[in-house]
Amino acid sequence: MSDEEFNMSMRKFLKQVGVTSQQAIEEAMRVAGSDTTAGKSFDAKVVLTIDGLEFEHVVSGQIAGKA
Repeated sequence: MSDEEFNMSMRKFLKQVGVTSQQAIEEAMRVAGSDTTAGKSFDAKVVLTIDGLEFEHVVSGQIAGKA
């Protein structure tokens, strides 16, 4: 696999992660309702693993509910 093919496959994967994660977060906030989420911050964590590489990367942060 060339560097270009590797970069394209990685970008495609990360785009899919970003889009589907955003949709899932928006749905979770909608289901919880504004009474639960308004003005509050929620701790969030993503754990990325790669099978066969014994790789794990953790990203933590906060997501603010709509005011």
